[in-house]
Parts: sequence; structure tokens; C-alpha cells
Amino acid sequence: MALYNKLIFTGPVGAGKTTAIASLSDEPPVRTDALASDMTRKFKQDTTVALDYGVMTLEGGGKLHLYGTPGQERFDFMWEILTEGGIGLALLIDNSSPDPFRDLRFFLGRFRPFIDQSGLAIGITRMDLKSDPTLEAYNREIEKLGLKAPVLEVDARSRRDVSLLVQALLFHLDPGLVVEDDDGQFAVS
Repeated sequence: MALYNKLIFTGPVGAGKTTAIASLSDEPPVRTDALASDMTRKFKQDTTVALDYGVMTLEGGGKLHLYGTPGQERFDFMWEILTEGGIGLALLIDNSSPDPFRDLRFFLGRFRPFIDQSGLAIGITRMDLKSDPTLEAYNREIEKLGLKAPVLEVDARSRRDVSLLVQALLFHLDPGLVVEDDDGQFAVS
């Protein structure tokens, strides 16, 4: 039976999910953006309404399927659909939002059943715009919630940063799963 390598990216509107998938995908990503018609317009013109999808080719020819959820709660029916068959969750949190810990707690709560049966890595975006809270503060917050997960600063536009987040997630799932070659490429063994 082949392992289906499906990773889920989630987080609030504007955290960088669509951008992160585009930065990793070796094929043009599938996007379901629509003109924002609610409060989201204050942050961005378009928003994901169903999913983002990309494929990253691994060393040795394997594929890592990348699915991004909509960030708006009104599209939460897609969250359960997209997590079906997933092996892990990459949660992106915008550090410059008014209350990033509220966002963190909300998404960890909503995805907790999936997290408990898979894995989790957290990427903090926009730390260049707002450096507080710190990564250490995030670690303390997730500990309070009874979770353990790698927490990294991530620029969603950077393939290297998002790749490190994915590697941390895969390593968290199984330390023997990630094999890095001399060029910094990784494979799922």
C-alpha cells in the first residue's frame, strides 16, 4: 500500500497559505480565489473560497500533495473535507494580526482531532512586521494547550522557509521519514 503524502496548510485569512503553496509547488498551483465580499476586503482583494492545491516533487520522484484551506470560518465545511487522508497540518499564523494567540488557539481547537491523529508544525509569518510575540511565547502557548510541535519563523514567499516548515512537520511525524541530500532537497523515505 503506497503512502499518500497529503499535507494540509491552514490558518487565518492573510496568513500566507496560498503564497506558501505557490512557493513550494513544482506545478502551477490550483487556486479557488474569489473577490472578497466581507471584512476580508480590509486585508486583501481576493480570498480562497474552497482550496489551494500544489504538488512538490521529492528527490526520487515521489510527490507531496499540498492542500490549503480557506481561512474564513464560513468556509469551514471544506476543512474536514480537505483533511481527509492527510498526514499532517502546517498551521500558518500572521504575527502582525491584532491577536495572533487567539488565531492560534482557534485553529488548534478546530483542527485538534486531525492534529491528534496526524502531526503539526506551526509557521509564524510576518515577524518582519511585528516581532512580538516571539517564537518562545508561541511555544509556551502551545504547551499550555497540551501540544508539542515545531514552531518556525516563515516567510511564505520563500521556498526555503516553507520547505523547512514541511521538513519539520515530516520529521515531527517520523524522524526517519526525512532524508536530505547535498543540495538541501528532501525525500520521504
